[in-house]
Amino acid sequence: MKIGIAADHGGFELKQKLHSYLLTQGHDVIDFGATELNSADDYPDFVVPLARAVAAKEVERGIAVCGSGVGASVAANKINGARAALINDHFSAHQGVEDDDLNILCLGGRVAGNMLAQELVQSFLAARFTAEERHLRRLKKVQQLEK
Repeated sequence: MKIGIAADHGGFELKQKLHSYLLTQGHDVIDFGATELNSADDYPDFVVPLARAVAAKEVERGIAVCGSGVGASVAANKINGARAALINDHFSAHQGVEDDDLNILCLGGRVAGNMLAQELVQSFLAARFTAEERHLRRLKKVQQLEK
């Protein structure tokens, strides 16, 4: 699977670890930055290009990391077609994809440890949208908000 990944300084270390993990799992990883630790950088500079790539289907899924994951989620959701959520538990990691067609997983680099983050990523990437009628209906209502 082609996965985009992005982080600011607050998520940089976790992004680097997840990047390596994704490669060991056989994924093609596109890194939207940051490429170096810089405490003065801003999460929108990396998360927005990632969200645009996900929305344009240049990558299949995205993973965005900032200090808490909140800012990454807020920024990503400003892009039409991006459906991002801050995820801290296994159920939401797969349910968000299955029911809501979640396409960007947001994590907190200062919140989630490496092993938990790997488990959440694995669950997120393994999940598939069910396309059940009720989920399609709800997604269509959300998409109407983007117009």
